[in-house]
Amino acid sequence: MSTLPTGPLATARQPMPAVGAGIGAPAHGRRSRCAAKRATTWTPYLFVSPFFILFASFGLFPLLFSIFLSFQQWDPATGLAAMRYAGFGNYGFVLTDPWFWKSVGNTIWMALAAGVPQHVVAIGLAAFINTSLKKLQRPVLGMYFLPYITSSVAIALIFGTLFSRNFGVINAVISCLSNLPGLSLILPAQPIDWLGSYGAIKPAISFVLFWRYLGWNIVLYLAALQTIPAELYEAARLDGASAWKQFRHVSLPLLKPMMYFAVSMTVIGNLQIFEEPFILVGPAGGPAQAALTASMYMYRTAFNFYDFGAAAAMSWIMFVLICLAMLICRRLLGGENAGGRA
Repeated sequence: MSTLPTGPLATARQPMPAVGAGIGAPAHGRRSRCAAKRATTWTPYLFVSPFFILFASFGLFPLLFSIFLSFQQWDPATGLAAMRYAGFGNYGFVLTDPWFWKSVGNTIWMALAAGVPQHVVAIGLAAFINTSLKKLQRPVLGMYFLPYITSSVAIALIFGTLFSRNFGVINAVISCLSNLPGLSLILPAQPIDWLGSYGAIKPAISFVLFWRYLGWNIVLYLAALQTIPAELYEAARLDGASAWKQFRHVSLPLLKPMMYFAVSMTVIGNLQIFEEPFILVGPAGGPAQAALTASMYMYRTAFNFYDFGAAAAMSWIMFVLICLAMLICRRLLGGENAGGRA
């Protein structure tokens, strides 16, 4: 039986360690840990980068370019090299343009005519649905909300048919009602040219806006009413408050935060109305530009008159006007206090 050699001979036969084995392994481990740390650091940014890329491309760049463009005189058909610095000339032109102020006046008229009844009716209907239609809330709410999610183009085409002078359903109903005793003194005998007469075109478009966005506001107010504690109504009933007093002194004050939000959304949206009047009456705005909104005139200035600098200036002037409208809304509805309660 052989035995292992000992002594100097055994030491000489021991295998030598690989060169750098004790030094290279720790260095390789440190490099791996650093690479993993860098990957961990950049991975979250990699996942959120598509949002920032899309936002920068389709949000931030157009915003900054419109500011730059508002100080330029440019016809896009001539290319970017044809841009000429105009200073505040575009803003001066827009502020002295009577067509622009006429379009702003039309926009404000339709915004108020559609927005004020919208919220008055929406609050009343939301209160009625909340108290009297407990089991039918969802289907009724769905029917009211349906116009909001319907295409604005489809809505405009349908109402274009309803408002037809000779074959429209609305004129047919008015004609039938005018045959009833007493109503003939109020209703017109001749068909109304809703989309072709100066006096009827703005009320017609305002009704379309009112009908379309009523359901959205009902949903908002109903959601707010359902957050009011039932104990408050119970306490009011114990104090002898009628249903009207409960609505006036309990519901309305607690609806103020939602009223501020809903009215703000209506103001912002109605001051930018474009699709409905554009499809119903065309880009010219109907007879004597009676339905020409600020957004429609901005579109015409850019794509019909090829003055993109003035159109960009209009957009920023409208931005300032919307901000002023929001300040008025905040003052009237007490937005600061309402936001604190919310």
